Amino acid sequence: MSKYILVTSGVCSSLGKGVATAAIGSLLENSGLKITILKCDPYINIDAGTISPYQQGEVFVTEDGAETDSDLGNYSRFTSVQLSDENLITIGKVYEAVIRNERAGRYNGRTVQVIPHITDEIKRRIIQAGNKTGADVVIVEVGGTVGDIESIPFLETARQLIREQGKGNVLTVHLTLVPTIIGGELKTKPTQHAVKQLQETGIQPDILLCRCDRMLDEDMSKKIALFCNVSTGSVFTSTDIDSIYELPLLFHEEGLDARIIEKLQLKNKKTDIKPWKDFNDKLKNLSKKVTVAMVGKKDYLDDCYKSVRESLLHAAVTGHDAALVLKKIDSETLEKSGAIDSFFEGVDAIVIPGNYGQRGFLGLLATVRYAREHKIPYLGIDLGMQLMAIETGRDLLGWEDADSTEFMQHTSHPVISLPEDQTGTSATGAMKLGASAVNIQRGSKLFGIYKKDQVSERHRSKYSFDGRYENDMAGQNLLVTAYSAEDKSAEAFEWKDHPWGVGVQFHPEFVSRPTKPHPLFISLIGAALK
Repeated sequence: MSKYILVTSGVCSSLGKGVATAAIGSLLENSGLKITILKCDPYINIDAGTISPYQQGEVFVTEDGAETDSDLGNYSRFTSVQLSDENLITIGKVYEAVIRNERAGRYNGRTVQVIPHITDEIKRRIIQAGNKTGADVVIVEVGGTVGDIESIPFLETARQLIREQGKGNVLTVHLTLVPTIIGGELKTKPTQHAVKQLQETGIQPDILLCRCDRMLDEDMSKKIALFCNVSTGSVFTSTDIDSIYELPLLFHEEGLDARIIEKLQLKNKKTDIKPWKDFNDKLKNLSKKVTVAMVGKKDYLDDCYKSVRESLLHAAVTGHDAALVLKKIDSETLEKSGAIDSFFEGVDAIVIPGNYGQRGFLGLLATVRYAREHKIPYLGIDLGMQLMAIETGRDLLGWEDADSTEFMQHTSHPVISLPEDQTGTSATGAMKLGASAVNIQRGSKLFGIYKKDQVSERHRSKYSFDGRYENDMAGQNLLVTAYSAEDKSAEAFEWKDHPWGVGVQFHPEFVSRPTKPHPLFISLIGAALK
């Protein structure tokens, strides 16, 4: 039977609960335990597919094509859990399932209510995750903050789970803020209030994770333990660190994993933290550096392209012993500037990640032209690949109206369009999501990177390159070097006379891990260092 860890938070959002949850999962996994991780999100959206990255961060796509919360990206980078649609439970999914059951008459005429029907559906999904995977421990991150009206059904489900499974089988970890006020004094009152709010839902936390800018001393830990009704050895610090990948080491040094294992009465091996120690040792002793420009929409937040940023870091550190210097460039500002050279001064490589919408389009297009003309290693992902065709059409073939029908419906050169609008295809306009096979041309740069002629990569795209223009592009040294095994659509471009210019329709960033970088990013960083 699985045991359960419920991770909640109080005081405010953005305390790093997702990363803390992932770090806990990593430590338990490295202790020889089988785990799975779920995210309970209180938004009514069915999934994260239509949510702005400015609100929820990037959309992380799983193997089965689920568009999920960015925290699942953290779970993927810190653990080996194979994530799917079932690892994200939104309240929208839950209500949809309950209403469907009600319409089918499955509640035998009873009034359908939050308790028990909504909470039972949440509970069923959590328990099913453990049964289906055979996990020793199911870790459940409860999104939102205690006190939010949206989180009430999930917290009530947690209370019921504790009551039904028994205290020794369910553990609650509560993440709170211990702020520093003017003068440098740490204040525990916000944590006390956050715990009190959790207690009002019927849940007494077993472990407190206190987010603060320094390690808590013994007196402060004892004070928090006393006022929050937890044992002295159950107060831990989640302090500010240079890299999120230090968190497993920090938690292990504090004894958090040992405390969890003790409280859940789990049988485990000694926690192997060597992979994390090796990565962090390398991170702190890098002999060279590489500067990569990432060009995105106006004032984009770091979490908008989180997986791409982390993939570049993994490739630089693990693949090349190099420190990554990431230069954020706003495509709209670049678009309005006449001095494009100044934006890319000192840059060793350029990346354009997946984007949607026309805003900043000309700035992105100018970036592609700059990378091609100045022979700077370039990686385009999704739209970043499509821009290579548009730029070739406009600047080399003289098609001034070459465009994507995503941005311009009526053009005489729709080099990028919906598959159903392209000659000889029978595809529908549905979004292509999840993992699918990609056939790579032998002799291409991509083949040299992967060392195989077929790979499986994850997708999140709707528009694609129109194959009618393939010969035109090839005549200008833009070659199609990979095709979809499903519908034969173009999956990759390469500039023929360029040291490293590659665009891919798929999203390699979703499978990169700190100790196992994706080969495409390793190759890009290698070219940048040259």
